[in-house]
Amino acid sequence: MDFTLDAEEKEVRDWVRTFVRRELIPLEPEVLRRERLGQPGLSHDELRALQLKAKEAGFWGVLTPAEYGGMGLPAVMAALLEGELGKTFVPFRFGGYADNILYHANDEQQQRYLLPTIAGDRRSCFAITEPGAGSDAKNIRATARKDGGEWVINGEKTFITGGNEADFTMVFAVTDKDRGANGGVTCFLVDRDMGWKSEPIDTMGEWGPAALVFDNVRVPEENVLGEVGQGFALAMQWIGQGRYLLPARAIGSCERLVEMAIEQAKTRVTFGAPLADRQAIQWMIADSAVEIEALRWLVLHAAWLVDAKADSRQAQSMAKLYGGVKANEIVDRVLQIHGGMGYTRELPVERWYRELRLLRIYEGTDEIQRRTIARNLLKGHVRLGGIGE
Repeated sequence: MDFTLDAEEKEVRDWVRTFVRRELIPLEPEVLRRERLGQPGLSHDELRALQLKAKEAGFWGVLTPAEYGGMGLPAVMAALLEGELGKTFVPFRFGGYADNILYHANDEQQQRYLLPTIAGDRRSCFAITEPGAGSDAKNIRATARKDGGEWVINGEKTFITGGNEADFTMVFAVTDKDRGANGGVTCFLVDRDMGWKSEPIDTMGEWGPAALVFDNVRVPEENVLGEVGQGFALAMQWIGQGRYLLPARAIGSCERLVEMAIEQAKTRVTFGAPLADRQAIQWMIADSAVEIEALRWLVLHAAWLVDAKADSRQAQSMAKLYGGVKANEIVDRVLQIHGGMGYTRELPVERWYRELRLLRIYEGTDEIQRRTIARNLLKGHVRLGGIGE
């Protein structure tokens, strides 16, 4: 495989790199100030304005198919761009995006949900996780009971990204208890004004998930996404849509952090010499540089398999696992190099420390990735050195 970028691809990457440097990084002090006051780093209107500025340059719907007005970029390019965005903690994402399973909507649902979401006029959230069903997604207990031409949904979802801001959700509920995940789970498109409520969940990071409560929420049968009983397959499609993008973003974060560590090592003098002269510090920087490059190749290989329409699940699990573990080790080293100042909130190191810790939990914990990797090897689904065959 050859990851050399052609002239157009370099232009795309370099535009995003410049956008991050000129438009996002200057916002960091204000974002930190707001977050320390318990406020969102960016308001919805500010995020929208930045997205529209990017849209003027043609950056809209990075992974959205061209027929829906997006760029339809391949996975390798998407990973590279995500890495550029990871060089800042400003909570930016390109507009023009909709969850992949929304493309399963019928024509009428596309007009009501998919197209307005791509346009940025509606906001969605994906709701499968429950207090007793996180990594074990098959253990969901929320129910949907048929009552005439409607479904009545009861249950609670938790740690739902975007749940506080969404005006509709893709919620998964058991419609046939006996069949469970094997044909007994259905996905519903449920508007907020149909009656579900959300409550913020306070976390150690700036990620603001929500708990969603459904108390006899009545949903018309035309709001079933896909087919009744086939929701679990949709959920797994959503979960596996782009696991490689999470460690891809971490690459950018780690690069920025190590650059900060190098600057600190050069300028901080102890006992008459800069930290950069200390072998212990040199080894921290060297190990971090090697791990960033190893992660880069794991991510790009996984993305390449996605583009090749090959089975990328093992490669994505490896990239996700390695990225989560190593990103946390790297940010810990960077904090250590900064000493007491790294532990304060005057610098953004501790902010990244809290943010990167989440990478080892959401969208598949370290333990789940190890389980997947080991199971595939032990059952002979893949072999060492055989990914992509």
